[in-house]
Amino acid sequence: MAHLPEPEDSTGHPSRRRFGRLAALGLATATGSFALSSPAAAVGAEAAQDHYDRARGLAGSDPVLLAVVRALTPGIDFPRPPAPEPLKLFDNLAFLSTGWVSAMAVLTDDGIVLIDALTSPAEAEGVLVPGLRALGADPKTIKYVVVTHGHDDHFGGAQYLADRYGARVLMAPADWDLIARTRPDHAPTRDLEIADGQRLTLGGTTVRLHHTPGHTSGTVSPVIPVRAGRERHTAMLWGGMNPPTSLTELRTYLASIHSFRDRIRRAGVDVELSNHPNDHGLQRAEQLRNRPDGVNPFVLGRPRTQRFMAVMDLMLRGRIADAEAAETPGGTLRRAEPA
Repeated sequence: MAHLPEPEDSTGHPSRRRFGRLAALGLATATGSFALSSPAAAVGAEAAQDHYDRARGLAGSDPVLLAVVRALTPGIDFPRPPAPEPLKLFDNLAFLSTGWVSAMAVLTDDGIVLIDALTSPAEAEGVLVPGLRALGADPKTIKYVVVTHGHDDHFGGAQYLADRYGARVLMAPADWDLIARTRPDHAPTRDLEIADGQRLTLGGTTVRLHHTPGHTSGTVSPVIPVRAGRERHTAMLWGGMNPPTSLTELRTYLASIHSFRDRIRRAGVDVELSNHPNDHGLQRAEQLRNRPDGVNPFVLGRPRTQRFMAVMDLMLRGRIADAEAAETPGGTLRRAEPA
């Protein structure tokens, strides 16, 4: 098994914060609402709802930030939109999607770094390969496949690309272990391991790979230099949006938000990307397709990118408050009848 070099200046996560207030679910649902079985849980529900309300307030009318609020709201059903045509979001970044899950291809002078590989060999062959060709990129030059986390909608096509083009597959060690346990019949052959803060350089382009555990134990979030004509920008892609359910994992997720927010601030990140349609990304892709000479809607700017992470922070605090209440004796949840 091959290993990449150790990162040059990896930083660890900050200490995890402890949350002492009781909370319980306080959101209305399509089928009714949740009633609270103790006064302490009721007080906690107000605190949890306050986090959600503050996130919505911070999002304002921004469609990107509102999409993140929706994506992190408990019980949300993620959309399954139709597949868009492939598109270059930037001169050196291609967007390849089935609609509900997407991959990004970083195009360099010496080949392609693919971020995720969709769900299956069939999608790699039928979506990724022709999509790259349609955009003038040669799939034979795929050198690396970076898997953001160990769910099969992200690694499914990786082995096909490794077998056909000799691409090297990268994943964090924890998620190599995850797929060996959970999807041994579908997992790619274990190859390169991603260290926290890893630099992956190809053709003069360096992608930085940061561990952001929470969605899975080995989730990785890339930071990618992109260009449009003479403009230079720095993009981030949060590796796994849907939060876990246990308190321990939720607190890990929140710690990852904190550490990554600091890292992208220092890197000057001003572009936001996602591998699922949870950030108004498909709509922004169509805006760009229809107005290629206009303002690129993926360029949020540095302050707005930081607000993106602040909205995530608040939504996760609400999710943690919900989970704490569910584990509190006397604060269990009972579903109320619809009004």
